[in-house]
Amino acid sequence: MTGFRIRPAQLGTAGVFVLAGLIFWTSCSVSQGSNIRKDDPLLRLSDLIRERGQENARQEASAAELRAEVQQLREQDHSLDPAEQERLAAVERAAGLHELTGEGLTVTLDDAPPDAVPLVSWAPEPSPDDLVIHQQDLQSVVNALWAGGAEGIRIMDQRLISTSAVRCVGNTLILQGQLYSPPYVITAVGDREALKQAMEESDAIRIYKRYVEAYGLGWEVEEHSEVTVPGYTGSVELQYAEPAGADGTGVGSKD
Repeated sequence: MTGFRIRPAQLGTAGVFVLAGLIFWTSCSVSQGSNIRKDDPLLRLSDLIRERGQENARQEASAAELRAEVQQLREQDHSLDPAEQERLAAVERAAGLHELTGEGLTVTLDDAPPDAVPLVSWAPEPSPDDLVIHQQDLQSVVNALWAGGAEGIRIMDQRLISTSAVRCVGNTLILQGQLYSPPYVITAVGDREALKQAMEESDAIRIYKRYVEAYGLGWEVEEHSEVTVPGYTGSVELQYAEPAGADGTGVGSKD
């Protein structure tokens, strides 16, 4: 009687089928019958940022309510003498924590139409990057306004302070944990003539205006005899720095 022998090729084929079955079983177990290749928004960076931005906005609203309660309790506390209270209020105003009203202006930046074509003879055909607002465009306006003596600046609905950072992902602005899309509105309180002069002297803004001329990017300046920017409502706690000691080193430094 001749014995049955399993050839190596047959054994390999059987192994492939066993492995395939194991993969299919694992996939079914993980997906629980759902489509594991669907476009999950949480896997997309822009949607993830948007979700975190909405959560940050909710937390900021809650923190603002708590700060208002703290402010009310502090005003009812008579343990500080009037001079100390005025000194504290002055520090808070300088830090941008109080509402500020005065003359000023508003600058609005906006993307060009997605199908924009050159509007002048010297401009080449635009690339997508030529038609959108970039981080450096916003930064150049903010820097010019500070250089022009702005007493306070607001981007969209948020007051800028010394630790504020203007960051963009694509053409989406991320400011203090919240997301914004163009048009971007920047409002400054300060001497209008000085603010306009500072923007006219900015090389970065001059470059931006060439793109305004070439492709129709948005640029609008509106003057105000009186305008108000809100007080900053976010956290002022330093997360990546520590106060300097008397010798210039950080408090608790091993140096």
